[in-house]
Amino acid sequence: MGSERRERMRVLGARLRALRADVGLTGAALAQEAGVGQPTVSKVENGRMVPSPDVLDRLSGALGLDESTAGEVRALLAAVEAAVEAGSGSDGDVSAGLVVDEAVRGARVVRSFQCVVLPAMLQSAEYARQVFLTSPELDAEAVGRAVAARVERQGLLYEPGRESVFVLTEAVLRTWPGTPSLMLAQLDRLLAVESLDTVRLGIIPWRRPVPVLPRYGFTLCDRRSVVVEAFPGERVSTEGDDLARCEEMFSRFEGAAVFGGEARDLLMRVMGEFRGLGDCHHSVGE
Repeated sequence: MGSERRERMRVLGARLRALRADVGLTGAALAQEAGVGQPTVSKVENGRMVPSPDVLDRLSGALGLDESTAGEVRALLAAVEAAVEAGSGSDGDVSAGLVVDEAVRGARVVRSFQCVVLPAMLQSAEYARQVFLTSPELDAEAVGRAVAARVERQGLLYEPGRESVFVLTEAVLRTWPGTPSLMLAQLDRLLAVESLDTVRLGIIPWRRPVPVLPRYGFTLCDRRSVVVEAFPGERVSTEGDDLARCEEMFSRFEGAAVFGGEARDLLMRVMGEFRGLGDCHHSVGE
């Protein structure tokens, strides 16, 4: 991590901590008022995490900041993001991924559609490692940090009061990295997650036509922002047109998907096919 970026994160965190002290809130109380996790508040205030614009707005609202002060902290965040964009090498890429992670971390309702890669919140550690290995800028240490951050975020699936809806095409289950055993473990994880009360998992089977040809995956975070996952990378948008378009697309994809027992049966069928592949192996980039 560059020293300039570290310093800007420290300044932003220190300012937010001082503003919280001014209004007499604890970190836990601020987290509850803003609708984010208490660890998020702690990491941001200690300069160890970059908040998304949405999360920063929530913190500002919970602190009751006037427009001038809210503009000040937004400018501090912009300075951090500018340092990330100006940086080079692996750390910049992983840091950008953490900004996207934070957009999801601050949401109470997450709806994700994917047509190529499994949703980040459903990825096993080894699957996530294969995903990050596709980025030539990431060295082994950076890949490890990115995987750890992704796995940490998945704890949100188990928090009461949150709702997660995932819709994916059957093609996602059959576009696989690594080994059949990797995918068997990954599909077993999907079965376990599908059973959670806080999660709905839908799959659009091969036998059903898609309502519209998907061009990219996306994740809706409440009704405040959307993470658009198109090349060359992910971006967070709060634009009304983007939100409305993705809301409408998600509704159509969700209507074409199977859930519950039908989704579990499909997963079991695909697992059986992977078992039949034996020890065949391929690595990302081969």
